[in-house]
Amino acid sequence: MACDMKNILLIANPASQNGHGAFLAQRAMEALFHQMEDSEIEVILTTHPHHATEIAASSDGFDVLIALGGDGVIHEAVNGLMQLPKEKRPQFGVIPTGSGNDFARSIGMPKGLTNACHALSSAVSRSSDAGCVNGRYFAETLSFGLDAAIALDTVERRRKTGLKGTALYATSSLYQLKHSFRSYEYSVKVDGEAAEEGRFITFAVQNGPYYGGGFKICPEARLDDGLLDICISHPPISRLAAARAFALAKGGSHTHIKQIQLFQAKSLDITFAEEPPVQIDGEKLTGTTFHVDVEPGALRLLYPQHAARS
Repeated sequence: MACDMKNILLIANPASQNGHGAFLAQRAMEALFHQMEDSEIEVILTTHPHHATEIAASSDGFDVLIALGGDGVIHEAVNGLMQLPKEKRPQFGVIPTGSGNDFARSIGMPKGLTNACHALSSAVSRSSDAGCVNGRYFAETLSFGLDAAIALDTVERRRKTGLKGTALYATSSLYQLKHSFRSYEYSVKVDGEAAEEGRFITFAVQNGPYYGGGFKICPEARLDDGLLDICISHPPISRLAAARAFALAKGGSHTHIKQIQLFQAKSLDITFAEEPPVQIDGEKLTGTTFHVDVEPGALRLLYPQHAARS
């Protein structure tokens, strides 16, 4: 669907990209204005944690809300948009400048600020889902166990080393495989059915297919099918086999491994015997009991034209 983009709000974190976020926001505004001269573009730089959520929650009246940054600012913006009545939510676009950019990858948004702004200028609006866990929304991913420990480790490791993307995730994976490799006991109700019990090492609940900077953990996941895609790895599995499974997941080729379980659901009720590591779009979450579901068609996402046709 063609979209109206006369009135645009751009959110950016000035501390992102080693303090270059404000500069990138200025460049993005100039690039967008060059592509869309008839549009009015307002830029707001965040000043404190969850500020992007507050800004997005007050964005009714704008045609488009654009988040410039990584999956963290996208996560905050989505949670702000979901505070608005559906009919008042602006269309949502992203300019990926983070280290993982998994959500941007899922909608086919190209890398590079100029390329992304060009894609946004001719973007197509498409209804897409939002995941929700215990009242908190996620754009792309929710995970428990080893994969969550890896995701959380990448945050601190990125600050210390400057690594990004696959290199960052691979380094964190090797460290956590050595230090945090263990299984957890769980009970899960799928779509309200009888509870099933088991043990897991990794447990990913996906809205889109990617996590960890491009690992295609749920290859068939779509943002607009009204379903969550789940990938669970069960013991027994060795550290070496787990490392191989992670490597295969980069291309989505891990699905044939016998310890891997893949399925889809509209809702999950999960209880853990003890608290595992938990991440939501790369942010830390805590608890032992989680209700997870999906809100179909919650967002109007701006897709590049080539991606909107797929």
